[in-house]
Amino acid sequence: MRPLMLGAVLALLSAAPVTAQVVTPPIPAVQDRDYPGVIRHQVDITDVEHRIIRVRQQIPVSAGPLTLLYPKYLPGNHSPSGPIQLVAGLVVSAGGERVAWTRDPIDPYAFHIDVPQGVTTLDVAFDWLTQPDGGAWRVVMTPEIVNLQFDKALLYPAGYPQSRIRFETSVRLPAGWNYGVALDTAGRDGDVARFAPVSLEVLADSPMYAGAHYRQVDLAVDGGRPPVRLNLVGDTAQAIRITDDQVRAYRDLVTQADRLFGSRSYDRYDFLLALTDRLGGIGLEHHRSSENTGAADFFGATWARSFKGRRLLPHEYVHTWNGKYRRPADQMVPNLNTPVRNSLLWVYEGQTEYWGAVLQTRAGLGSMDEALADLAQVAAFYDTQPGRQWRPLQDTTNNNLLGYRIRQNWPSWMRGSGDYYREAQLIWLDADTLIREGTGDRRSLDDFARGFFGGGDGVWAPRGYDFDEVVTALNAVHPHDWAGFLRSRLHAVGDEAAAPLDGLARAGWRLVYADEPTAAYKAIMPGWESDFSFSLGFTLGGASNRISNVRWGGPAYDADIGEGWDLLAVNGRVASARGLRQAVLAAKDGTPIEMIIRSGDRVRTVTIDYRGGPRHPRLERIPGTRDRLADIMAARRR
Repeated sequence: MRPLMLGAVLALLSAAPVTAQVVTPPIPAVQDRDYPGVIRHQVDITDVEHRIIRVRQQIPVSAGPLTLLYPKYLPGNHSPSGPIQLVAGLVVSAGGERVAWTRDPIDPYAFHIDVPQGVTTLDVAFDWLTQPDGGAWRVVMTPEIVNLQFDKALLYPAGYPQSRIRFETSVRLPAGWNYGVALDTAGRDGDVARFAPVSLEVLADSPMYAGAHYRQVDLAVDGGRPPVRLNLVGDTAQAIRITDDQVRAYRDLVTQADRLFGSRSYDRYDFLLALTDRLGGIGLEHHRSSENTGAADFFGATWARSFKGRRLLPHEYVHTWNGKYRRPADQMVPNLNTPVRNSLLWVYEGQTEYWGAVLQTRAGLGSMDEALADLAQVAAFYDTQPGRQWRPLQDTTNNNLLGYRIRQNWPSWMRGSGDYYREAQLIWLDADTLIREGTGDRRSLDDFARGFFGGGDGVWAPRGYDFDEVVTALNAVHPHDWAGFLRSRLHAVGDEAAAPLDGLARAGWRLVYADEPTAAYKAIMPGWESDFSFSLGFTLGGASNRISNVRWGGPAYDADIGEGWDLLAVNGRVASARGLRQAVLAAKDGTPIEMIIRSGDRVRTVTIDYRGGPRHPRLERIPGTRDRLADIMAARRR
């Protein structure tokens, strides 16, 4: 019976109708040509209660196949992070009649359309369903503030360079709101702001902060030079009340950057800063603006203890020269859906991290003691990082392509994107001090910055660079084997992968560990009491004293403690960070550290054999040496 049944099934299948497979055309390759006409682009951000941004576009077309793309590789993200998952309600029409679209089966960011004969304009409408809670996606809309990122609120035609597709954009704002954006306003009709036409490249790199509470502060309007402005939006009117001293510090930031780079590589620059506890946090660079958030009381009670918040704008401002005006050649892609390569992020982000720290101190946005405490923490982190045994720094530049800043398991062993920022910061300190030492302190990395990143006021057409150009520019400042210097630090693993601390020694300082942190360290590291990273090898967090950031190969690791355990008791007493610190101190005299820990319904008692005491990093002067850190951090007078 079985062969007969199989034959009957096959006969039925052969008689069934076959559904035709939908064949989609290839996505057109980018050709060096202008897109004909200007794309009209309207964005409505008034629906703050539903948190929906509505997009309408009129795209000039001709009959035949057309592919529209949603941006995938977003500026500054270094990864395929365009939130296509939040696009809904896509309708394409012409003359009031719907036109069918088909999503590409391989690349979901592409939509194929067969434009009917006689149609010269397509109307495109869709909704960007922004998220309310900051779970999978940042919160970009609140009842008081909208962070409008145009690269998430448009479609554009495939086959053309982003620099040669023109958009004419308008934004409908909630009643009474104002905005900051690095676009030229062509006019305002009530609550609709219209902007002068720009390329897709400029539009995608020009976010807007709009809000019910808005203030603009001039930071540099001097003698015909490109202006610099600070645009503030806030949860409340109080949030945007900046003091005269704070304004003066940001003006000094512009002055010190002028003296470092020698020119303003933009036609205008708009710092965009949201003071909020409701909008999602962000620190993102753009060529002619920043895109940043701070706490709602940033200019108030938070200012003194927000060292990292005060560094944010210096870091992003440096990017207008390093990363935007001069950018790695493998980041200069023809459109927003061409994969980027990140091989030089240790320059793009790493040297920006270095200059951000330097300019913060030169401008008075941070003290020398704070700078030393921060550098001590960075040095100690890499001094104790086990992941450098197997993974070179160069490989961490691939991190965003592996998953956009997802939380890593065992971060000390995995290494991550933070390394091409902070470890590279130490490498550039190494380079700076090597130049200073080799030239009798007549030259420095400042000379490299001016020669490599400087151009002329208002000159901002992007220029690419590669590894060899970086080496050549360093040699022009001070001849040295810079290629070998960089490669040895970028590619080292195993026994050769010591933390790059030579720059500290050349600067007249060394890393040490002490039982008690400095006052400045306590001020800039508010969680220092719960941080046992450099002793037991973990941190404590939350009301449950959750053990996290367990250092691979550290004392806790060796006691078979991993992520996710809660600390219940230490040496017979209810657990607390202070109690654990006392136990670590007592262990120097031989008293064992006994901990009771819990994970779910499991409870364990573990003993950690550790005698090293508390280990808090600090920098101390090397007697008889020149203090080059003081030289580096000193404000420039010309």
